Amino acid sequence: MTKLDKRLHVFRDDLADQSLQGEVEAAQFVAGSPAQFVWPVTPLHRAPQADAMQLSQALLGETCRVFENANGWAWVQIDDDGYVGYVPVESLSMEVLGVTHHVTSPSTHIYPKPDLKTQPAMSIPMNAKLSVTACEGDYFSLQQGGFVFANHASAIAEQQQDFVTIAEKFLHVPYLWGGKTMLGIDCSGLVQVSLNACGIKAPRDSDMQENDLGLAIDAPDFSQLKRGDLVFWKGHVGMMRDNKNLLHANGLHMMTVIEPLHVVVARIAAKGQMVTRIRRIAKT
Repeated sequence: MTKLDKRLHVFRDDLADQSLQGEVEAAQFVAGSPAQFVWPVTPLHRAPQADAMQLSQALLGETCRVFENANGWAWVQIDDDGYVGYVPVESLSMEVLGVTHHVTSPSTHIYPKPDLKTQPAMSIPMNAKLSVTACEGDYFSLQQGGFVFANHASAIAEQQQDFVTIAEKFLHVPYLWGGKTMLGIDCSGLVQVSLNACGIKAPRDSDMQENDLGLAIDAPDFSQLKRGDLVFWKGHVGMMRDNKNLLHANGLHMMTVIEPLHVVVARIAAKGQMVTRIRRIAKT
């Protein structure tokens, strides 16, 4: 059988995606049922338990397929990036609403009325997807209930232009393994969130991004680097803010920082590591 990446393919010994029949062995194959995330942010876990490692996060309005529902946990594959993991069943709705808008500010709130003083207000992150039914004054009303300040969201087709500018909004945000929001973000999450905001599809993890994103460029002395170039080394990715400074979420500072690339290169060299690849994202 072909060896497949379990992060991106739904299969276990007892259960697998029916599209993988003939590629993997499993006791049962199922098609999966469509569902939509209704929590502002849903942790995607490695195992069906709250203290299992967070692999990624799903945002409000994103969709997935559910392959198992057991003991309060759903085994799912997220539609946007194909990532597989376990989420609380209560974070999902089997009714999938059509999305019309996405959040473009670093975060915003859903209010019970079109009034900034009403409570309780629920915080939702950048790239959360919304089902807008009407505009009431300065607010969008949502099919699922509540109101969002209209200037904090745009139609799905309207994308932001500069993914580095998006990434800069996450400066000083605390590092969080698997995070994708202002409350916490990791290195590959920063890249994915920033590119997604500009309408550029991106895989979730740094090794996937190193293999799949943009074009590999040859810059052995780093003299040809440009703003937006992605710099990879083992288990990590950063983004060039300009031709000399790297923007990245990292576990050393435990936050998103900007620092000179030559400082970073010297630091990882002291640990026996080196830059493994540089990739340039084509403008869309």
